[in-house]
Amino acid sequence: MKKYFFILSVLVIGLASCSKNSEPEPIVDPAVQAKTDDDAIVAYLSAHTDITAVKDLNHPELYYQVLAEGSGDPITENSQLVVSYTGKTLSGATFDARDDFSLKLSQNIIAGWKIGVPKIKNGGKILLIIPSALGYGPYANGPLPANTVLVFTITIKSVDGHTPSVDPI
Repeated sequence: MKKYFFILSVLVIGLASCSKNSEPEPIVDPAVQAKTDDDAIVAYLSAHTDITAVKDLNHPELYYQVLAEGSGDPITENSQLVVSYTGKTLSGATFDARDDFSLKLSQNIIAGWKIGVPKIKNGGKILLIIPSALGYGPYANGPLPANTVLVFTITIKSVDGHTPSVDPI
């Protein structure tokens, strides 16, 4: 019996010593990252003079430009939306694009969308420039490295099953 206990002990110790010695994720100071993101966004806007995005008054880290306001009732977190969107990095690389994507803002989506999308209504279109803290933060997501600033162009195609009304010409 002592022989089996000894062998089991050696196995447990051996396996424990073989565990991965992974390095912890680097800790990023949120204030430093916010400044880095804002500097990158300001540089992006300086290079793209056709974009007239402004800072959100309640969330000054978020920049947005309403491209078309849309009409109808305001969008809430419980509105069932169908949207088309394109997500890019500041370098212009597209990392995601979808047409007829269905969601509610109460779902598990990035904070930048929760803040920005209600600025437009049914049929509206918005450009959101989202700092990393309101995006995926210090975590990589698919092809995106950690702390990536995101640029989304979002068009609302329907709200609660209602497509936007088109004015007759």
